[in-house]
Amino acid sequence: MKKYDQYTAADKIDAHLHDNDIHYLTGEISQDNVEEAIKWILSANLSKKPKKTLKLYINTVGGDLYESFALIDVMKNSYHHISTIGIGAVMSAGLLIFASGKQGERYIGKNTGILNHQHSDAMESKMHDMRSQMKENNNCELRCLNILREATGYSLSDVRKKLNTPSDQYFTAKQMIDLKLADHIL
Repeated sequence: MKKYDQYTAADKIDAHLHDNDIHYLTGEISQDNVEEAIKWILSANLSKKPKKTLKLYINTVGGDLYESFALIDVMKNSYHHISTIGIGAVMSAGLLIFASGKQGERYIGKNTGILNHQHSDAMESKMHDMRSQMKENNNCELRCLNILREATGYSLSDVRKKLNTPSDQYFTAKQMIDLKLADHIL
């Protein structure tokens, strides 16, 4: 750890994790923590050889959907495989990120709280602006459904029936395996 002597203990831990291809995404999904995750992936992609697996630990109750889309796009286009490890909470937008890990390399903790729900938003504006916003909400919902479709191999119709019901859905780790959203239980 000699090369990290000028850093704080937290910085040293982060650097050591990154040196071992591990990143910890925690807290509400936001520009700040997604930016760090994206930088981690991009940095790893600069050294393309040999191909390796990056391990993304996820513990979040959700947050900004657009930030989640950004991270998912970077994950899916990474030179290196992204393994996801869900611990603590994998909820809402965090579930989309988790499910977007490399199939066969998505690990869920047996005590993890897991939630999926339909996209939600609040609007207050002029009528024509609300119509415009509703179009974007429909587009967001379709993006979410397609992310889950790609993660599970289900048809769009099956994703709607199994994973996008009107009520919030809480899953166990075993149910995540059965639904093809995860591959292994920790």
